[in-house]
Amino acid sequence: QHVSGELAAARRSAEEAGRTAIVAGWDGQARAVFVIGDRLKPTSAEAVRDLRALGLRPMLLTGDNAAAARAVARAVGIPEDDVIAEVLPEDKVEVIQRLQAEGRTVAMVGDGVNDAAALAQADLGIAMGSGTDVAIEASDITLVGGDLRAVVDAIRLSRRTLATIKGNLFWAFAYNVAALPLAALALLNPLIAGAAMAFSSVFVVSNSLRLRRFQPSR
Repeated sequence: QHVSGELAAARRSAEEAGRTAIVAGWDGQARAVFVIGDRLKPTSAEAVRDLRALGLRPMLLTGDNAAAARAVARAVGIPEDDVIAEVLPEDKVEVIQRLQAEGRTVAMVGDGVNDAAALAQADLGIAMGSGTDVAIEASDITLVGGDLRAVVDAIRLSRRTLATIKGNLFWAFAYNVAALPLAALALLNPLIAGAAMAFSSVFVVSNSLRLRRFQPSR
């Protein structure tokens, strides 16, 4: 069907604004342009900024048209070079596989049926709680709600948890390295050794309980 200059301009304007334009027509002629689009969450730009502050590289991988994807990327602070648009579900998997082949660790955030395969392929699949059951089933982590800042909180908490585990392992290793030779040489009183072991356990538990003080960014 022939699209008039006026309708073509309306479609182009909608796509540049980050919307998806659908041209409708009948009797062999295009007669209307329907514009649809998702409302950009006001916290998305903050989430992207926080992810970058954590040393991560946010990318936009979407099946939407390129103009709409670039508009959304500009609004949230993602460079156009990190925007991959107009991809099918299998294309998303290929993009993730390519990044992994480059030695990158890939986390995928999604909420739709089209994201399920990519979520399963990624090193870390994160599904938003407002998403489909298929996406949630394919993911490693499910976050309640649709606020992207929850992704930032999940990564911060996981890093702090890993640091705590490493600290506990270091303490336990250091304690045993120091105490075992003394005990073997009968230079350590059994009562003191028992008390030190109890203190070691209390220290590890207390250090782990510090995670309860974690404060989300929201």
